[in-house]
Amino acid sequence: MRRAPHSFSIAAALLVASGLVSCTLQDSSNRADSSAVVSGASGSRARGWSPDSWRPPVVDSTPDDPLEVSIYRGLSIITHVRDSLPAYTGSNLNCTSCHLDEGRRGNAIPLVGVFARYPAFNQRMNAVVPIEDRINYCFTRSLSGSKLPPDSREMQDIVAYLSYISRGVPNGEHVKLEGIATIPPAALPADSARGRAVFVNNCARCHGNDGTGMGPFPALWGPRSFSVGASMARLERAASFVQRNMPWDQPGRLSNQEAWDVAAYVTSQPRPDLPGKETDWPTGGAPPDVPYDTKGHKAFHPPKLFPRANPAAAIVSAPASVRR
Repeated sequence: MRRAPHSFSIAAALLVASGLVSCTLQDSSNRADSSAVVSGASGSRARGWSPDSWRPPVVDSTPDDPLEVSIYRGLSIITHVRDSLPAYTGSNLNCTSCHLDEGRRGNAIPLVGVFARYPAFNQRMNAVVPIEDRINYCFTRSLSGSKLPPDSREMQDIVAYLSYISRGVPNGEHVKLEGIATIPPAALPADSARGRAVFVNNCARCHGNDGTGMGPFPALWGPRSFSVGASMARLERAASFVQRNMPWDQPGRLSNQEAWDVAAYVTSQPRPDLPGKETDWPTGGAPPDVPYDTKGHKAFHPPKLFPRANPAAAIVSAPASVRR
């Protein structure tokens, strides 16, 4: 069915981290290690730090101490979440379906350097949150699953990996090409009917004609895809990710128009619900393409939603004070 063409203003879009293809464990033999040295600070920037020269360190594939083992387990979990923690993911995505190349690829929501920026204020939650909460947003929103206990070994393994690939980045600093840079608006409003043709010609060979994924390639819609609360369920975020990173073997091949159109098609499709989504942006200010109602915001082209099997486990509340 043809969906009515729609336009979208990207000026107010926020960079928020959310799933489209998976990758394998790194080959450390072809990755450069980091030579950045942090020793002392000058103002807000540590001596020896430069985002232009810093490189994330390589994970040792033959760990020989408990910390290295934990780091390697963390890497294994994020690349094989659906196999490692099947009880905690409701989708057929892995973390690296969005955070490409084990979280190392720029403009693909990289994980490198992220540990240096937490705790952080999260506008969607209107709260300062720890990195464990940020990880659980991925589990509950992008993986359509359940939150991990913050004190679990698996959570700490993931944190250990994020800490390691952020080594050398001073607290509060930013790395190059973090998040996903917003692409310019297309000449025509994003149109899901044109987007279907783009999908058939460029995406279906990996994600299937029905968008439910094939082999290692994840579902883009359906009950096993990312939820409506994932950043990738937003038109602008999906369009920017697709244009910069897809097709998998020819990233950047699609024009801006094609990226906007195929994103309109994908985000219009049915997907899992997110329990508690109505409490996002509790003080208002949701980006205009959020596909569900929040305070002061009406849903932007809301898709059909599938109920979650365990709604309570999909809610990550903002940190609460002990003085209540």
